[in-house]
Amino acid sequence: MGLPEFESGSLAPKAVLYKEKLKIKLEDLDEFIGFRKIKGLCDEWIYLSRYFITNYLDYVNWIPDKKNTIDYLNNIQKDYSTTYYRKITYQIRKFLTYLKIDWAKDINPPSEPTYLPKRVTMEDINATLLYFKENEYFIQIKSLVLLGISSGMSAEELYQLDRENIDLDRGIVHINHNPNNGQSTKTKMSRISFFTYDTKDALSEYLTYFNNDKQLKQLFSQSHITRLFRDAPILVKDLRKFFSQEWDRRGGPTSIKKILMGHSLKGDVDLMHYNCQSEEDLKNIYDKVMNNTALNGK
Repeated sequence: MGLPEFESGSLAPKAVLYKEKLKIKLEDLDEFIGFRKIKGLCDEWIYLSRYFITNYLDYVNWIPDKKNTIDYLNNIQKDYSTTYYRKITYQIRKFLTYLKIDWAKDINPPSEPTYLPKRVTMEDINATLLYFKENEYFIQIKSLVLLGISSGMSAEELYQLDRENIDLDRGIVHINHNPNNGQSTKTKMSRISFFTYDTKDALSEYLTYFNNDKQLKQLFSQSHITRLFRDAPILVKDLRKFFSQEWDRRGGPTSIKKILMGHSLKGDVDLMHYNCQSEEDLKNIYDKVMNNTALNGK
């Protein structure tokens, strides 16, 4: 039996040969995860990365080879959506590449399927609020919904929000990239967005409730909110879709929408080199677009 397919001396420090195959040790995984943390990934993504890789290593008995890896990926593919399966596959490939296993480059997940955005209207928002009308957490849910549809924040950003990130007086929400505090954005950059007058009223009511409630530890805990929205007319991630679509329906400039939503500006020459707006500029434009007519889900 020949040696496994990697160059001599290229193994990660703790990896060893075991019966002429590469035997992975826990130290290898810890070291890899440590380097991932340096990149500024949030705690949730670090946890998922470790989870994906550990499940794979357990399947192959911590001795990765081509056949077992192919078997594992084929076995799990039918259990997950293409998007989620791609996430798992990429993390496994990154780890094997870190170990300098040559055949890792051949692990290529399927392409993303063609995606048609879901159209979200005010009727959908109203139906969702009506669905929760008698729920004991309605004050919380209403503030989440109105903040989501008026700020353009992603579901993950809403879940990570702290009380200190909300400036009620100025109508500003601070969306921080601070992995040490469990907060992250896709672009790894902090930003601000805004919310409407009606959202301010809903948030003010909820924050008073939150400060006096002994059970709620986070403004919008992911596990708690996900459970509440399991059978709702829309999902939390659809709130961001509504903001994007409603902004366009109201004739708002696309460049400003990209800034507020935290889209990557790479490849956008105007935003990268020319279009620079102050906080006051952004607020004035936002108010003209989103506060000129009611956006309150009533």
